[in-house]
Amino acid sequence: MTLANPRGPVAPDTYHGGMSVLPASVRLALWATASFADRSRLEDVLSRALPDVDHVDGDPLARLGLWRDLGERAVLVALPRPGDLRGMPRGSAEFAAAATAAGECVYVPGMGGALVPRVEVYGPEVDQGTRMTWTAYDTDPVPVHALEALSLGEVERELRSELAELTEALDGLDARPWSGSDLRATADERLGGRGWGLPDGLSPRCIRVMTMAAQVGTITDVGLSHVGHAVDTHGTERRRALLADLQGVADRALAQAATVAALGLAGMRPAGARD
Repeated sequence: MTLANPRGPVAPDTYHGGMSVLPASVRLALWATASFADRSRLEDVLSRALPDVDHVDGDPLARLGLWRDLGERAVLVALPRPGDLRGMPRGSAEFAAAATAAGECVYVPGMGGALVPRVEVYGPEVDQGTRMTWTAYDTDPVPVHALEALSLGEVERELRSELAELTEALDGLDARPWSGSDLRATADERLGGRGWGLPDGLSPRCIRVMTMAAQVGTITDVGLSHVGHAVDTHGTERRRALLADLQGVADRALAQAATVAALGLAGMRPAGARD
């Protein structure tokens, strides 16, 4: 399936390394859930969720349609990384390996099932396009109580706390990833000019937490790409480890906030939840 691409081809580094912008799985989960909720055309989900992808393979719409027809109300998201599969539904080793390699997946909690994207850049350097192939996997259902236990307030507090702690540690190395005009300009360029492209109906707090997490992920990604600027080997390795930890914190917060947002769109948040 070829998508209209009003923004032009996506830069190759958009999908490289950490979560520099909102991952495709976050956007797909939210737009698909919104479509499930208001019974709008599923055919519009891909163009709204993935306007920066030129070609989509694997027919994810067929799987989304099946999930909806079988009674699923929400499409959720996980952003796994090596050694940290928190938020992932239980599935095969093949699924876990594919999702970890991609750094993302969407899944449905009721009947179980997941989609994992693989991104390829094609074409000559002066005119590159992006192909995203989605592969379906079977997974176990996710217990409702595990989803209801998610607290957006706790997610936000943990993100702010760990951000402050890791930033202080980076300051102690005199190795802040966002210091220096070139690094700041690079981060601003990646963040600027890319609307988040979120569906209506999300709570302001969900949007705030997702935006904060994505911004931290972008800055961290830039810092990791320039990690060799540290003065000595020990400092370099320490800086890399701290940035990787910070990237994991940002990814986890983004996935949890997006999952809470999707549950809210689907009307699946428990009474009294303050999102």
